[in-house]
Amino acid sequence: MREIPPAAGPAHDAARDLPAGAHQQLPTGRMALLFAVMLTTAAGNTAMQSVMPSIGAHLGIADVWVSLAYSWSALLWMVLAPVWARRSDRRGRKAMMSLGMGAFALSFALCGTVLYFGLHGAFSGLATILLFALARSLYGSFGSAAPPAVQAYVASRTSREERTKALSLVSSSFGLGTVLGPAVAPLLILPGLGLVGPFALFALFAVAVLVLLRLRLPDDAPSYAGRGEIMEEPFSPSSNPRRVDDDPDGSPDSLPEAEPQHTDATRLRWSDPRIRAWLLIGTLGGQAQSILLGLIGFLLLDRLGLRHQPDVAAGSIGLVLMCGAVATLLAQWGLIPTLALGPRTSTLWGMGLCCAGVVPMALGRDLHTIATGFAICSLGFGLFRPGFTSGASLAVTRAEQGQSAGIVAAVNGSAYIVTPAIGVFLYNHSAWLAWALVEALALGVLVIGLTGVARDGPEPMRRR
Repeated sequence: MREIPPAAGPAHDAARDLPAGAHQQLPTGRMALLFAVMLTTAAGNTAMQSVMPSIGAHLGIADVWVSLAYSWSALLWMVLAPVWARRSDRRGRKAMMSLGMGAFALSFALCGTVLYFGLHGAFSGLATILLFALARSLYGSFGSAAPPAVQAYVASRTSREERTKALSLVSSSFGLGTVLGPAVAPLLILPGLGLVGPFALFALFAVAVLVLLRLRLPDDAPSYAGRGEIMEEPFSPSSNPRRVDDDPDGSPDSLPEAEPQHTDATRLRWSDPRIRAWLLIGTLGGQAQSILLGLIGFLLLDRLGLRHQPDVAAGSIGLVLMCGAVATLLAQWGLIPTLALGPRTSTLWGMGLCCAGVVPMALGRDLHTIATGFAICSLGFGLFRPGFTSGASLAVTRAEQGQSAGIVAAVNGSAYIVTPAIGVFLYNHSAWLAWALVEALALGVLVIGLTGVARDGPEPMRRR
């Protein structure tokens, strides 16, 4: 039986009672807290991504084991994110934000502790990385509770006139975190802690944010289904730094009290001809992106000759990841709205840039060349991902948007389960196999986009 959401109490969703034309916005202090939740999550995970290849080199384990350490967490995130999003409709946004931040802090603290003792010889390299994967799974299991709860909280407590601006600000905090994480990670490699410094300091920062969240954010009793966006695990600087549209999910002005049950006749299927080509495009392009993100750290260790100086490599890896994050934000927050690119055009240009950017990455022998190639690829993926998600959204009816978003989230998340490890495995046997696979996947997207997807119509891209 479908559980009925609780009735609104004194702290119910304020936006529902606003008179027409009224403006309501969140107080600055509350908005700063929500901003900090998203920023901490994104920055911490991308900082981790900056140091893990160096840690793997110190432990003396094969690169593929480092990549596989993320797989279980990514799978848990993909499976459980929709569960926590639905639960926030019943238990409240603040409770789910607290759960997500608590999981982040505990997971980072345990990961840092395991890596510290592993780097000091308490465990073998393989045992260390397996324990790291186990600790990381705490975040994969519970960390996904926070992002959709943050977005639903904002949507429920702002008027329509203020909502787009507020949600864009929250989403920008995620994008900003993907830039700041790799930038500050080398600065957090402190004496006594070494490469686990970023884990310790981001865990402490997350605890501080959690305490402030519990003390300063009012409790909420949700009175409608929030439908905050189901984000992929922020494994990389390009995971999901997207802006919102003018009619975001979670708007109490436009959503019903309860989402209708979908029967077999109304359920949107993966094989639906309207979205089948878009899902294939998203699958192939997502695999290409995940391979490059999984390879970049190990590529820099080899090309810069830093296998025996892994501490030095953390700075170079962070710099390249930061360049990629900035390029992604440039595409999504600059090129797409400025040029009014449609889904098909954005997807084709994105994959074309990816094909071009792989060449300097494959041939480059210095930091500048590799960073340039990675930035070009990231610019392409910054165009591709909104193109794919918007294309799938525009292909179905308004009533099917929730189902479409769920399928898209599953496609995006699936790329980070085993594909990065497969790319690293191929790279360790022959780098050209990995580059050829990425090019083949990108070319596959181009072929499907040119032959299997209709040209863009006059309707603007829906940024989801």
